[in-house]
Amino acid sequence: MADPRTSAPARTIGQRVLRPREQVEEHIRLMILSAELKSGEMLPPEAELARQFNVSRTTLREALRSLTTQGLVYKVPGARGGNFVQAVDHHSLGSVVIESVHNLLELGSIDFREVAEVRQCLEVPAARLAAAKRGEEQLEQLRDIVRQQKAASVEDPEVPKLDERFHSLIAQASGNRVLASFVSALHHETEPVHYLNLSPEVGRETVRQHGAIVAAIAAQDADAAQDAMVEHLTYLRSHIADERGSSGQSERKPPELM
Repeated sequence: MADPRTSAPARTIGQRVLRPREQVEEHIRLMILSAELKSGEMLPPEAELARQFNVSRTTLREALRSLTTQGLVYKVPGARGGNFVQAVDHHSLGSVVIESVHNLLELGSIDFREVAEVRQCLEVPAARLAAAKRGEEQLEQLRDIVRQQKAASVEDPEVPKLDERFHSLIAQASGNRVLASFVSALHHETEPVHYLNLSPEVGRETVRQHGAIVAAIAAQDADAAQDAMVEHLTYLRSHIADERGSSGQSERKPPELM
């Protein structure tokens, strides 16, 4: 890592003079975004960084915590640990979304209903795009998931994973990596299959709907893919609403989509 005293960090943003912690944070951030610091690279020890930036260890740690919150740096504890540069790509975007949504849900700042509504807003156009852009390998993977779902019992512990893979793969087939990251992250955080009463009848109907979505994507029929996805999400939302009404479940707990 270049000595910041020989390549001075930006000291202002607009007309505002940056505080020492902000100067350290901005300098390291620019080095990461310019690829001067590579993904996975370990930063120098904190004592050395503090010396290089001519700041206290406390100021340095505040800067590193801020960079960690931004998803640019992560810390590995232990004698062989340290501060490392986080991978900055569409995969790390999904990780940041998962962590942020999880924290907001835990704090009660947002609720599952809002997350579920965003999922529907994203998954319907994702199905349309997948119909236009899917590759043969992705199509075969979707068909394989449906085959596994048909063979699985509703008690099979693999059912939630298969469901997550199904929806995530459709988003990946859309060809839009940002969309795929968001869909996968939101599905991962809500884990809706856990909140659905998976009776054999519901399981069979869900798999049938998955099959219809795949058939439309295979035919590259965007309208049919959209309609099939809407039917699937609407069915599950209504079913979960019925289950909640009959079982007296809390309004906050279950999400609305699978």
